[in-house]
Amino acid sequence: MFRDGTYSAWFRTATGEGTGIVHCFDGKIRGRDSILSYDGTYETAGDHFSAIVRTRRHTAGHATLFGIDDVELKLEGTVLGNTAQCTGTVDVAPGLTLEVTLIPCEGQPSIAAPPAAPRLDRNKLPKLPKLSRGR
Repeated sequence: MFRDGTYSAWFRTATGEGTGIVHCFDGKIRGRDSILSYDGTYETAGDHFSAIVRTRRHTAGHATLFGIDDVELKLEGTVLGNTAQCTGTVDVAPGLTLEVTLIPCEGQPSIAAPPAAPRLDRNKLPKLPKLSRGR
């Protein structure tokens, strides 16, 4: 069952692959990777997943997998357990298929409080020699 949350996105085409982070909530997708931001909508019905996602460059850098920064992805796929696997296309690159896998991000483990520092006993500190005040 696909749930609202934060997902690691793994994607690839015949020209390369990459990763990003997406947040899925109430039918909306938002996310980013090192050069692009993503914004769109998704729907689920049983084990079917579909999405329309627009990309936009936010940082200069390497070329995108499609060679174009601003595209609209149309994704269709299947929800398997808590992941979604999709394939998609963009109108500006006919014949180039995109594969996407969304994997839920697990919550960060809570960090236990560090052990208490030992109590300082001034009497156990080494004694420093006194400095002479002669000039």
